[in-house]
Order: sequence, then C-alpha cells, then structure tokens
Amino acid sequence: MENTAPALDKHVGHGYTANKEALLKRLSRIEGQVRGVNKMVSEDKYCIDILTQISAINAALHKVSLGLVEEHISHCVVNAAEKSIQTDDKSYVDEKVAEVTTAIGRLLR
Repeated sequence: MENTAPALDKHVGHGYTANKEALLKRLSRIEGQVRGVNKMVSEDKYCIDILTQISAINAALHKVSLGLVEEHISHCVVNAAEKSIQTDDKSYVDEKVAEVTTAIGRLLR
C-alpha cells in the first residue's frame, strides 16, 4: 500500500488558508477605515470622532490578530506536535511554541 502521508518537511499551507478570502475582506474593510481616518484628519474633523474611529480600527486589527494566532496554533503548532511525535524530535514543537509566544508578546506591547 502506498504511503499518502505528506513528507515531514513538506509545507502544506498556512493555518489561515481556508479562511483567506474572509481575512482579505476584513483587512480591506480595515484599510477603508484607515483611509476614512486620513480623510477625517484632512477635513479637520473633531479629534474625539477621529479617536473613536482609531479605536474601532484597533479593535478590528486585534480581532484579525487573535484569529491568526488561533489558526497558527491549530494548524502550525499541531502539525509540529505531530512531527515531533513521528520523529521523536521535540524541537519541531519547541520552535513553533517559541514562535507563537514571541508573536503574542509583540501583540501585547
């Protein structure tokens, strides 16, 4: 019987690949919000209104970030754990956990 499992070092895509269109749509909306804030500043709008829009942009970016962290853990970290089990080499999972920990640290700054 032929082995249909992917090679251990083969890249199989990113965790967000299945939701890529929704992610791009959300990022486009955020981009539009940023352009709106630019226009508000150009038109000398009230600073509190601008800050309200910036707060909405930050919330939207945080939602995207958390979704990407979740996808990374459920896809990349899980795949690394499987590789670690298959190869008896813990470094695969250690690398991905360190990677996601660093990314979360950047998000919390």
